[in-house]
Amino acid sequence: MSERLTKRSSAQSKATPAPLAAEIRLALKDGGSASHAKGVQWAFKDEIKSHGWRTADLRRAAVRIRRDIRENHGLDFLVRVADKLFSGTVLEEKIAAVFLLEKFDRKFDDEQFRLFESWLDRIGSWADHDALVHDLIAPMIASKPDRATIVFRWAKSPNRWHRRAACVALIRGARVRMFFPEITKLSDFLLDDEDDMVQKGLGWLLRETAKFDADKTLPYLMKIRGRAPRLVLRTACETLPSDVKAKILSTSVQPKASERTRSKIT
Repeated sequence: MSERLTKRSSAQSKATPAPLAAEIRLALKDGGSASHAKGVQWAFKDEIKSHGWRTADLRRAAVRIRRDIRENHGLDFLVRVADKLFSGTVLEEKIAAVFLLEKFDRKFDDEQFRLFESWLDRIGSWADHDALVHDLIAPMIASKPDRATIVFRWAKSPNRWHRRAACVALIRGARVRMFFPEITKLSDFLLDDEDDMVQKGLGWLLRETAKFDADKTLPYLMKIRGRAPRLVLRTACETLPSDVKAKILSTSVQPKASERTRSKIT
């Protein structure tokens, strides 16, 4: 499958971004697996469009295409092709767009960061969301920490994917012990969010923070255990020692929604 996709895209040596993206879309459709596409759906609550590519196959194909496009057209052209792909409605198109650009975060500047931020409005599922935010946006925030302030704007958005992005965007930094003040401030604000996608994103962020900076994070988890949603705490505690996990979860008390007061982000 990946060979077919690579050959098809490579044939467009003098292409502009739009027709090349269209060729990649067609190859993705032809190279997928209908039976695997049906199996993909079980991971999603809402219906998604999928061509049934396995992640490893898709990544290998994207890497080959990336090499070809960069050699013939340069990085800016590659970004424009990815922008066209991420405008689609099919899961593999969006994941392929991210695979084309991953690991180039240090070569991108604020213009590309704003472009990738605009892609948040095109999100259709947690899968394309996490690919975009974890693999593109989060590394750019970790490499330029003053970008982290943007997560507080996203946290106020009525869009669930912006609020989830506020959490996931700090994960790469959390893994190198960055952003602890920002993480706790963000967490305090989002603890009362009732959207499960946001709660899972926040739990994921706190889990990674606890894994790499337990000395600071465990006291914070104990502090919020009476207010945090159970889903957030369970996810945050996944990698903790069983006795610590039990202590945090056993003392968890869920106040009524009417009794909770949402923290303010200024």
